[in-house]
Amino acid sequence: MFDNLRADIASVMERDPAAKSKWEVLLCYPSVKAMAYHRLAHRLYQNGHTTLARWISQHSRHVTGIEIHPGACIGKGFFIDHGDGVVIGETTIIGDNVTLYQGVTLGGTGKDVGKRHPTIGDNVVIGAGAKVLGPFTVGSGSKIGALAVVLKEVPPNCTVVGNPGRVVRREGAAPHVDLDHVHLPDPIKEHIVALERRVSELEEQMHNHYGTTVPKEDIEDDADL
Repeated sequence: MFDNLRADIASVMERDPAAKSKWEVLLCYPSVKAMAYHRLAHRLYQNGHTTLARWISQHSRHVTGIEIHPGACIGKGFFIDHGDGVVIGETTIIGDNVTLYQGVTLGGTGKDVGKRHPTIGDNVVIGAGAKVLGPFTVGSGSKIGALAVVLKEVPPNCTVVGNPGRVVRREGAAPHVDLDHVHLPDPIKEHIVALERRVSELEEQMHNHYGTTVPKEDIEDDADL
């Protein structure tokens, strides 16, 4: 347990430039407190003390604003930045060195039984307000953009944005956790830019054909169509 706690503190020191000391992290960061509660609750849950485990997890939610079901399996180096509003379901499995931001839900869809929640690989970053719903895997090294709603499997080393979530970038394995979840591809912006480029091309063609203005009768003919 203490090895995991040290790894959690180290992950905060590494990923949050606002963290000035280990004592500050231990005393002030809700992520570290939530994980300390969770590791105790998870051990009790595995040993059949489910009611006590749930009580501890609910107490943790009131203290930290982070709700982690005691059945969830979470690896080392887990970090929830800010934390408030995070929900992690019972059958969730989270690998090592995963980073979540506030408002993230790792939940189910209500349609599945047994394994109902996602499996998150190592070195995954999930942006603020994102929802990952269902019993599928988010591959190691992937990034989920803020407010994305992910409903199906994500291959390793991919970037997912939008609602519903779409893979917009595939990359090779990164040597470390890439916390940049702001400068992600924006497919809507890319379509708008392409449309503007096409409009400019058409305007240039019309200018070359008609001169500086389009004949009025041509505009009226187009309107009749």
